[in-house]
Amino acid sequence: MSFVVESIPEILPQTENSVGIDLGIKTFATLSDGTKVDAPKPLKKRIKKLRKLSKSLSNKTRGSNRYKKARLRIAKFHAKLKDTRTDFLHKLSTKIICENQTIVLEDLNVSGMVKNRKLSRAISDLGWRQFRTLLEGKAEKYGRDFRVISRWEPTSQTCSCCGFKGGKLDLSVREWECLNCGAKHDRDENAAINILVAGGQSETKNGRGDKRKTNAKVAAVNETSTRRGATAR
Repeated sequence: MSFVVESIPEILPQTENSVGIDLGIKTFATLSDGTKVDAPKPLKKRIKKLRKLSKSLSNKTRGSNRYKKARLRIAKFHAKLKDTRTDFLHKLSTKIICENQTIVLEDLNVSGMVKNRKLSRAISDLGWRQFRTLLEGKAEKYGRDFRVISRWEPTSQTCSCCGFKGGKLDLSVREWECLNCGAKHDRDENAAINILVAGGQSETKNGRGDKRKTNAKVAAVNETSTRRGATAR
């Protein structure tokens, strides 16, 4: 059965809060206020059961009643995973929309990232694309401002305090210290703040506009990065 329902969008009261969101695999989302949200990762927790069901299906004769029952069990299993993931994404997106007037997200190349065999299962289990779709739809419905910044913004490399770019960091580096101002950063929190700034919502100490000095150590780093063969993002 199909139903068509006409609804009047409910505009939420305006708030002065803005948030930048950095999406990740280990921690699903890190907000610019320091909040970290872990995903339920339903497939990762039940991967052994899925393998057991798949093995059971492969041992059945195709077209038999037992084969049909095994297929049905796998279908129900995947449906439960989807419901768990969707419930989490709906609750989180609604909470963010209700608490913030402006939401800034990074444009991730999800379709390209899932081609990586080591990351494809984890990324698919998280539901990044669905999360963005939910935020975008709810922002339009409830009168919020949803913004997406370029995926090429060096959010993880830039100091959120002074704006200095320290260069590409290995994924294993979760905390680092700015060579210019000495500020210590959590990688994900720093990226979330920079995402918020890149979206036009400056909450840094100097708003990227304050005067800052470059010491000799930083100057040397910048000079070496201009040599042939060096890469910069």
